[in-house]
Amino acid sequence: MLLPVRNGGALLGPAVESILAQTLQDLELIVIDDHSADGAVQALPRTDPRLRIAANPGRGLVAALNAAAALARAPLLARMDADDIALEQRLQRQLEHLERYPALGIVGAEVEIFRDDGPLGEGYRRYQRWINGLREPAAIARAIFIESPIPHPTALIRREVFARLGGYRDRGWAEDYDLWLRAHADRIAMGKPAGVLLRWRDSDGRCSRVDARYRTERFLRAKAHFLARTLLGDHPVLLWGAGETGAQLCDALDGEGARVVGFIDVDPRKIGGRKRGRPVLDPQAGLRREEFIVVAVGARGARSLIRPHLCDSGREEGEDFVFAA
Repeated sequence: MLLPVRNGGALLGPAVESILAQTLQDLELIVIDDHSADGAVQALPRTDPRLRIAANPGRGLVAALNAAAALARAPLLARMDADDIALEQRLQRQLEHLERYPALGIVGAEVEIFRDDGPLGEGYRRYQRWINGLREPAAIARAIFIESPIPHPTALIRREVFARLGGYRDRGWAEDYDLWLRAHADRIAMGKPAGVLLRWRDSDGRCSRVDARYRTERFLRAKAHFLARTLLGDHPVLLWGAGETGAQLCDALDGEGARVVGFIDVDPRKIGGRKRGRPVLDPQAGLRREEFIVVAVGARGARSLIRPHLCDSGREEGEDFVFAA
């Protein structure tokens, strides 16, 4: 179990305890102190020999994670954050799932997102339903370019898979999403057992809210980077969605050398115009079969309308089109 921490405060102790209290007792918990200054790591009880504490020889999350992985001795590498709570059967259920489906290389878990200062907003509730609904490898593969489908602190990874992928990298975008995208590109199957196994804390100081690597434009850069190297190939690309997300994704794909030839939109005010110097087309227009369609519309309910339209036209998801918002 890899648990990096910098100034974990009062939340570190309960996070550590939730791992040491797992029903699966055969584990090691490696806490990597990333230059903390609050004394929380030093305050951890040292009575359990399964707890190992080390200092990050580098600096930052990626360096801490790779340092922890290098110290780990187990054939499976699991992740945990310093402010979350693992349910007691988390590791046991994940191991059972991995044994039941040996083709899986990475196993995540369903989560309960919570805040200490009140209820979640509707956006996070929708996100929780979406991410918890992605359990089968095929569903995760279809959704990989929409958002990160595996909550990072739930991940359980086979060591040989981690080594094959080259560990964590810092490419300027989220390190976990980068790892899942590389796994997808390498045809490594990912899945989740049914049922919540982690209480995932949201706060105003959470990395996804304050770290520049989690900004929308960074996620779009990651998507463009891997789309250009996997699905798109030499295909001309049409972007469905001539709004701001589509425009930003167009810029990112241009930077990766993809051939974006136009946009699709349902807004009559946009149809017939131009976006980023490309034509904006009506979805009912005669689209050429060789054009790969990247859907950059994230509005609620949009996927349920666009998917049947494209499938009815004879296109196959993952082969001829993909959702990326």
